[in-house]
Amino acid sequence: MTEDGRRAPAAVVFDALGLAYEEAFAASEPHRASLGRLLERLAPGSRVLDVGCGTGRPTAQALTGAGHRVLGVDVSPVMVELAGRQVPGAEFRLADIRRLPLEEGAFDAVCGYFSLLQMSRAEQAAVVGKLARAVRPGGLVSLATVPLDVQDAEGLFMGQPVRVTSFAAGEFTELVTGAGLTVLAEEHALFTPAHPEAVPEPHLFLDCRRGTG
Repeated sequence: MTEDGRRAPAAVVFDALGLAYEEAFAASEPHRASLGRLLERLAPGSRVLDVGCGTGRPTAQALTGAGHRVLGVDVSPVMVELAGRQVPGAEFRLADIRRLPLEEGAFDAVCGYFSLLQMSRAEQAAVVGKLARAVRPGGLVSLATVPLDVQDAEGLFMGQPVRVTSFAAGEFTELVTGAGLTVLAEEHALFTPAHPEAVPEPHLFLDCRRGTG
């Protein structure tokens, strides 16, 4: 088996994309709007987990710039290195969220922007539940996905071969609420990444809160 064959598929893809991923998605107004809503709700100096942190921009950069304490995790060594260089005020760790131990209630908020799509549906459900438990009661969870009813679908993403699994919008929302989260806001958008091989993508952003009961 090759080295790539032993690594998480997402690590292979995002190592190859590097800064090109940031450049392609930098103009996403819905992503920035989601971050803006999260920043409005966060208490000063909150501790935030950024899952699939990528290059650190815009998510970790916006949060640290507002004075919050950020831990970013990603399976891509290239992304973790870029994030550490670009957002020195945050902490970044090379880790797979599926296997990373998280203490219950350790964070005031968790962000997971498009970080589930190369996991199986069972893994996505398990990770959403894990993230819901990782925030304190009343804590916030911001999630984004591509709401399509697909399983292990082969395709190209910015020229890189990928296998994608996702849920239709209603099913994803049900998964989130089933994990004990209340949806505070839901935004649908159609976004075309700034890349010559990109195609328009439906995006779903959910702003959520963990119950206090």
